[in-house]
Amino acid sequence: MRYRTIPQTDISVSEVGFGVWTLATGWWGEKDDSESIRLLHAALDRGITLFDTADSYGSGRGETLLADAFADRRERVVYATKVGYDWYNHERPRGQRELPQDWSPEFVRMSCEKSLERLGTDYIDVYQLHNPKMDAIVDDALFATLEDLQSEGRIRSWGVALGPAIGWRAEGVRAIERHRPTSMQIIHNLLEQDPGNDFIAAARKHDCGLWARVPHSSGMLEGKYTIETTFPKNDHRSHRPRSWLIEGLQKISQLDFLTEGREQTLGQAALKWLLAEPCMTTTLPNIYGEEQLDEFAVAPDLPDLTDDDLEKIAALYAENFGVEAVAAP
Repeated sequence: MRYRTIPQTDISVSEVGFGVWTLATGWWGEKDDSESIRLLHAALDRGITLFDTADSYGSGRGETLLADAFADRRERVVYATKVGYDWYNHERPRGQRELPQDWSPEFVRMSCEKSLERLGTDYIDVYQLHNPKMDAIVDDALFATLEDLQSEGRIRSWGVALGPAIGWRAEGVRAIERHRPTSMQIIHNLLEQDPGNDFIAAARKHDCGLWARVPHSSGMLEGKYTIETTFPKNDHRSHRPRSWLIEGLQKISQLDFLTEGREQTLGQAALKWLLAEPCMTTTLPNIYGEEQLDEFAVAPDLPDLTDDDLEKIAALYAENFGVEAVAAP
């Protein structure tokens, strides 16, 4: 494993992190707590030190899983959690629709204390705004609250996590330029580079560390899907349109040069492509079993992609990989 330091901080994190949403939400298959804790322990054994969750994942389950897994080794791990969704006072909507958000100083402070209790710790390493819209980005009182929590030692640093879907160009760029977060979590991968490239430009200018989530385009860049692949209704990937599967398979067929004659998988190459960007602090692949953990945890130690590789990928992306868009049904 290799490690990078979050800009503006002394917090070192593994180049591959663990997004706990795969364990806490049920969107990547149901797992009981004992199975989840075994996987978290296995991740730390492989050098993964960054564990990213949110207070709303499983109504706090993501945080309590971390407490159960790492209570006796807190100093070895970095906790990143999120705030914003008011699941305390609102019934969770069916499916994956968003809950109401509350960015008031009172709610943020209350949520921070609740997260600290569930995590079983007296500090949070990285506290992130969870999918903020522009009303939050321009709310100076919100960011003053984050600064106060940091000065009080409740959090070590703060950042922004954009979503839920790919996008949020204006919000992300404005947040970096106006507030100088230490980190910003974005959807960015070899197949989906817009608007991530704009975030990279802003992060380079203002010393912000980017965290790439969905680095495999919801599993497409793991190279295991076929035209017959389907997903259960409660699976996160079922919300992708059919055109995403059809076009994605055509696109990854153009990437054989990343694996032929090399001892690396497409999934590992996808992570190496992200890590070729200096302002990319870490990646958050979807780890939902030992197979993914074993594959992704060793990726940082593989040979870096060559300049020729990066140029080929850039040229392919500029031409949409030579793939015509699939018409909507």
